[in-house]
Amino acid sequence: MYEQFRDIGRDLFLAGLITSHGGNMSVRLGDRIVITRRGAMLGRLGPEDLVETGLERDDAMVTLASTELVVHRAIYRATSALAVVHTHPAHATALSLVGDAVVPVDSEGSYLLRRVPVVSAADTVGSDAAARLLPAALRDHRIALLRGHGAFAVGELLEEAYMVSSTLEASAHILYLVQTLGEDRVREYRDRADQYDRW
Repeated sequence: MYEQFRDIGRDLFLAGLITSHGGNMSVRLGDRIVITRRGAMLGRLGPEDLVETGLERDDAMVTLASTELVVHRAIYRATSALAVVHTHPAHATALSLVGDAVVPVDSEGSYLLRRVPVVSAADTVGSDAAARLLPAALRDHRIALLRGHGAFAVGELLEEAYMVSSTLEASAHILYLVQTLGEDRVREYRDRADQYDRW
C-alpha cells in the first residue's frame, strides 16, 4: 500500500496539483483509514508519512493525521468511496472563485466529469462545514471543489481519484484559455473548422 501512496503522491506533485507540503490522500480499509501525515510532502512520501486511524473513533496516532481527516471521514461515511485525494489545482481553484460549478468544454473533461460542483464554507481547511458540504456533492460526482481551497476526488483506488483530479485541472486550464480567447475568437475558430469539414 505504501508504494501506491508514494507513486500517486509523486505524480500529484509533478503534475503541479499540489505544492511542496499541500494536499492529502487516504484509503478506507473497512472501519479503518490510512491517511497521509499532517504536513507531509506528498512528492517524497516515506512509510512514516502514513497514519492509520479509525473511521469512527480516534486512536493514539490521530494527532499525526492530516488536518483534513474530518473531511475524509465524512466522505467515507456518506459515499461508497474507498480512496480520497485532495489537491490544490491552480486553474480549477481560480474558477471556483467565480462560479458555482466548473463545466468542462473539452471532450475528455465533458465525458469523465460532466459538471464539477463548487461548495462554499467560511472555514475551509479541515472544517466541520467542509465535512458537511463535500460528502453531499460527492454522492453524485467524482470530484468537487471547495471554493478558493481545492478539489476533493473519490474513487475505488487512489489512481482513480488521481485520474479525475488531473482531468479536472486539464479541463479547467482549457476552459480558462477559452475564456481568455473570448467568444468571438472561439466562434471564428468553429466557423473555420466547419468550412474545413465541408471540403
